Amino acid sequence: MLDIKLVREKTDFVRASLAKRGQKTPLEELISVDKEWRRLRIEADKLKHLKNVGAEEIKTLKSHEKQQKIKKMAGIAEKIRATDEKLREYAKKTRVLSLMIPNIPDSSVPAGNSEKDNVEIRRYGKPRKIDFKPEEHWETGEKLGIIDFESGVKLAGAGFYTLKGMGASLERALINFMIDVHLKQGYTEVFPPLLVNPDVLVGSGNLPKFEDDLYKCEKDNMYMIPTAETPLVALHSNGFLTRDELPKRYVSYTPCFRREAGRHADTRGIIRVHQFNKVELVKITEPETSNDELEKLVNDAEEILKLLKIPYRVMHLCAGDLGFTASKTYDIEAWLPSQNGYVEVSSCSNCTDFQARRNRIKYREKPHLEAKYVHTLNGSGMAVGRTMAAILENYQNEDGSVNVPDVLKKYMNIDSITKII
Repeated sequence: MLDIKLVREKTDFVRASLAKRGQKTPLEELISVDKEWRRLRIEADKLKHLKNVGAEEIKTLKSHEKQQKIKKMAGIAEKIRATDEKLREYAKKTRVLSLMIPNIPDSSVPAGNSEKDNVEIRRYGKPRKIDFKPEEHWETGEKLGIIDFESGVKLAGAGFYTLKGMGASLERALINFMIDVHLKQGYTEVFPPLLVNPDVLVGSGNLPKFEDDLYKCEKDNMYMIPTAETPLVALHSNGFLTRDELPKRYVSYTPCFRREAGRHADTRGIIRVHQFNKVELVKITEPETSNDELEKLVNDAEEILKLLKIPYRVMHLCAGDLGFTASKTYDIEAWLPSQNGYVEVSSCSNCTDFQARRNRIKYREKPHLEAKYVHTLNGSGMAVGRTMAAILENYQNEDGSVNVPDVLKKYMNIDSITKII
């Protein structure tokens, strides 16, 4: 959520910044509603001043004059009641509109309208030369009997799949490996609830704008989490932190659930599905250090692919490709031989104070100083299914088997995945 004072005092800046996203927002309506709220606030203050002055005058008046004044004051009291009701109505409108406006892009974010305008920052590793036609990850997975798409559809519908045998083992190995790496980097592991209340999703920016993407349990008015970022950011909602406590660094493995409304789930592969596992990184920092912490966060996430020896590139997202809550984002894209290109496996963002305002998370540099909003950052460290897809493709052999990356062998106790006859 944007600071309403920023919208009032630097309207042209906010308008120009949001225009870079190339998306329609209710900013102009918010400006109009806020102006009316402020006008009503002034009117209410004047009426309450008249009421206070009148109350003092009544004490000095004689009986007949007093009754007339009381009658006049009753009219003012009714106007105050009506004005206060309008104020509450406009305050509610202001909040609803504020929750639908995205974050302001950082000044370093490239201009552009889509992913085609994203800027490559760096690459790591060279794609392996494969002297046979590489298979899609889903082809390899099905032939090895480790990914079962038919049972996923049978049990839950399109966009779901079942992992079997070494497929399930590989998924579990990746999760444990990722968490172990991030623990060594200084993160604290958290396993949060997978069901959360609506306030948590409002705080993360998923509600109200992206409700169609969420799975809701109507009876309990709770939602399945779309990412661990959602509950991790809310851990400190409505609270105060001290400067000495910052930065907070959390790592969390959770299943994630997304409807992908308006998009088609990948029914043949595991790149875009409705349920997936992810290891998430979240940081809570001081405003002055948040962009530096973002660079460190990206490096921490990159380490996973480096250790797996999977080629990748880092992309700086343009303004038009930024997520709703993000001020600045880097995507990490892994090489997929079958596509002769890169696919996103991690997205790392600085959300500045956007989520902190929605969650009301502040910190004090010193006990006697005014509290400030923290900055929140998040990144996938990584999306496990997409990383598995990258392994199946980059480590595939001509005979259909898949070599196990060296760093995963101790978790799986095998050197390669072969079809069990």
